[in-house]
Amino acid sequence: MKGIMIQGTASDVGKSYITTAICRILSNQFKNVAPFKSQNMSNNSYVTINGLEMGRAQGVQAEAARVFPDVYMNPILLKPKMDTNCEVILNGKIYNSMDGFKYTKEFTLTKGIEEIKKALIKHGKLHDYIVIEGAGSPAEVNLNDREIVNMRVAELADVDVVLVVDIDRGGSFASIIGTLELVFEHRRRIKGLIFNKFRGDIELLADGLKWIEEYSKVKVLGVIPYMKDIYIETEDAQSEILFSRIPDALDIGVIKMERVSNNTDIEPFIHEDDVNIRIIDSESNFFNPDALIIPGTKSTILDFEELKKRNLDILIKTYIKNGGIVIGICGGFQMLGRNIIDKESVDNDTIKTVESLGIFDIDTVFTKTKNVRQVLAKEIKTNNKLIGYEIHLGETIYFNQEPFTILEDNKKDGAVFNDYQVIGTYLHNIFNNDNFRNDWLNKVRRTKGRKEKKIVNTNNYKEESFEKLARVFKENIDMNYLMKLIEN
Repeated sequence: MKGIMIQGTASDVGKSYITTAICRILSNQFKNVAPFKSQNMSNNSYVTINGLEMGRAQGVQAEAARVFPDVYMNPILLKPKMDTNCEVILNGKIYNSMDGFKYTKEFTLTKGIEEIKKALIKHGKLHDYIVIEGAGSPAEVNLNDREIVNMRVAELADVDVVLVVDIDRGGSFASIIGTLELVFEHRRRIKGLIFNKFRGDIELLADGLKWIEEYSKVKVLGVIPYMKDIYIETEDAQSEILFSRIPDALDIGVIKMERVSNNTDIEPFIHEDDVNIRIIDSESNFFNPDALIIPGTKSTILDFEELKKRNLDILIKTYIKNGGIVIGICGGFQMLGRNIIDKESVDNDTIKTVESLGIFDIDTVFTKTKNVRQVLAKEIKTNNKLIGYEIHLGETIYFNQEPFTILEDNKKDGAVFNDYQVIGTYLHNIFNNDNFRNDWLNKVRRTKGRKEKKIVNTNNYKEESFEKLARVFKENIDMNYLMKLIEN
């Protein structure tokens, strides 16, 4: 199999971005390439065209490679429900919920590894090149005998490994040497090193690069500068760019959810030059935002109980009563209804019914059937078409309540209150619809006495970011050496 594997000395060193960059570079060379990650852990999932779940990072990498995202690119997705328990998504569908001990002892080296092998075979039949992303660090010696995401996958695919280190966090040389020592016999596969997120004068690093090559006998492929202006969806958390303070900007508050899911819903606001995003987690920092977003969650009931403990439920209701503009997405939409009912213990194991905010005349009843699909909707007020995806448990029962949109199968979605002052919807990615995001922000701008603004085209920004990421990577990496590893 032609390709490369990107591993890191730790989590969050930039593996996903580097994998994305290589996918776009190979695609620009008209090569049939696709990403791969055997096992991902994230509550930010991507819904494929056939209604299956995969890791969001691999979905974005597939877009960079100009291929349709599919679950063979990420056969196992772990969605944390609590500190010790995950929902296991296998080939896009719910397989089971397991604690970490049961997962590693009963799943990884049996069902898990077999499905990974099948996915690699399918990948090889459909594509000529593979760019594999590892997870965390390959030097977790307590997991080496049962890991299925780093060196074991490199062996299965028979590809070389490039090791990435985040130089911005410090200790990069020790991290590299420690990792090389602790991968034991797999060290032979590591053929290159990349220093990522570098700030400052590269000349000051020259002696260190020479030393690490001589000491480790592994080639340094290059040093990638710290990039702040690459706008590609993140995997596990909102981009730090969202929290930069723009003077005199709109203040959009996002209610913090302990079990937040698909928080990439807010990332399109990166492209709005008059918007600040701020996380609200308590009474002390609620203040009076210009608008409020209640995001999705892996447990609507448990997170709503957390909001009540922090008196945020009262603050949200008071905010709405005083005319505040609010949108609730997925679990946030469910919280804006009257009651949330979980008699089958689908959402959680303890609480069966909770009285929610009562803004919408709806109830949500949890069932074991999970709704996962891409959807096309029509906004009732404007007839604007909206593209998004559903990924939720629970069916919403409408009483005397106006919906927000009508889906292409004529089903109702969402709800509205007081002439769209409050909106609820199951549609993730709703703010990626430039018309809707612009209309919603202009409503906020008008209420604050600001001038309306024109639509920002976020698709252009995404493509520009793919190309810029690829260009910066090529400018700072020994591409001839990397291509020899890929073609080997």
